[in-house]
Amino acid sequence: MTTKKMVFVDTSLCTGCKACSVACKAWNDLPAEKTKLITSYQSQDKTTPTTWTYISMHEKYEEGKMYWLMFKHQCYHCAEPACLQACSSDAIHKTESGYTVIDHEKCIGCGYCVQNCPWSVPMVDETKHKSYKCTGCIDRVENGLKPACVATCQPGALQFGERDEMLKMAKARLAEVQKTNPKANLYGENLMGGTTYIYLLQDKPEVYGVPANPTTPVSLTLWKSIIHPLGGVAVGGAVLGVAAGCFANFCLGNYRDRARKIAEPPHEKGGH
Repeated sequence: MTTKKMVFVDTSLCTGCKACSVACKAWNDLPAEKTKLITSYQSQDKTTPTTWTYISMHEKYEEGKMYWLMFKHQCYHCAEPACLQACSSDAIHKTESGYTVIDHEKCIGCGYCVQNCPWSVPMVDETKHKSYKCTGCIDRVENGLKPACVATCQPGALQFGERDEMLKMAKARLAEVQKTNPKANLYGENLMGGTTYIYLLQDKPEVYGVPANPTTPVSLTLWKSIIHPLGGVAVGGAVLGVAAGCFANFCLGNYRDRARKIAEPPHEKGGH
């Protein structure tokens, strides 16, 4: 029986080495791409169709001292993904282990997943007309292996296992870190139904450039939950109305009379 998995990201241990990003590209056979200096040692500021995870670096200054805050970005594989709800071709589905996966045989590159993800994770390849993002290394996970990023993390900032075990580990680690840093907090446990990647942060989420309370766009909720179903009811009502009208006409003999008139030859006017 497949069980829910989780990746615990302990940002207090992350050194920003970027080995996770390299491992992701190596395992998924993703090409390198030209980058640019964003800030300090950071050279990537968003995911792309060929970069599914990257590290952002944030400098903090307190009491005359500077220290780093690192954050690993990728798909969060939330339990209630807006991308799945927005997909117009049913190309996105959830796995039993908790991952959100795109079926590229069905994907048409419409970009609705890009527009509605609160973290702006999926990206459309304009050449292939397909949307791409982190797969969670589902091919490895379903064969008893750790995700590539977790397997390569040297400082132990990434841990992988059963969801309940990882949550227990994350909360124990949080209690330890809060002894010296009261601002430390967990990010993801209850967001978007609960994410498959849970983070121990050393400061507020906004400091890392991520939303504190990501939500499904109201416009998407209105469309999927109210407008679209009502449209279906309206269309169904219209079809039923047409069918009822046809049946009534049949019962009244309107179609039969019309058919008889068409079949009868016209009467000639005038005398013999």
